[in-house]
Formats: sequence, C-alpha cells, structure tokens
Amino acid sequence: MSVAFISGFAFKAIRTVFLAALPLLLAGLITGVMISIFQAVTSISDQSLVFIPKVIAVMLSLLIFLPWILGILTGFTVELFTNFPIYIQ
Repeated sequence: MSVAFISGFAFKAIRTVFLAALPLLLAGLITGVMISIFQAVTSISDQSLVFIPKVIAVMLSLLIFLPWILGILTGFTVELFTNFPIYIQ
C-alpha cells in the first residue's frame, strides 16, 4: 500500500463521515443560534430552553435525512467491500 492510496482512502472515509453528520450538525447549529438570539432579546437565561429544541431539531432532521445518510454510508460500504481484493494487495 502506498501513501497515496492510504491518504485517498482516509479522505474518502472522512468525507463520508462529514457528509453523514452535516445535516444533523447544521440543524443543531441553526436551532442553537435562533434560540440564543431569542434569549438575548428576551433576557431569558434558562439552559433547558436551549437543550430541548436542539434535541427536537436534531431528531427531526434525522428522520428527514435518514434515507440520504443511509445512502451515503451504504455507498461507501459497497465501495469498500467491492474493492477489498485491491486493498489487500
């Protein structure tokens, strides 16, 4: 195995993880920013006000994006097992 092969494989793995986590992270980030702006405007400083909407937003985005995430992970796994004889040489 060459350095180029290992770095290419690592790049594909990191890209797959990033793409799979991106919708959930964006939902949490956007929800957190909106709740923080609401707290700043109304001067409410309750910590549970941030936590509960973030959990709900992440769960809803998981339900919405689950087929897409599974497609990405399945594609990577199929590529991994299809090219396995090449990888072990």
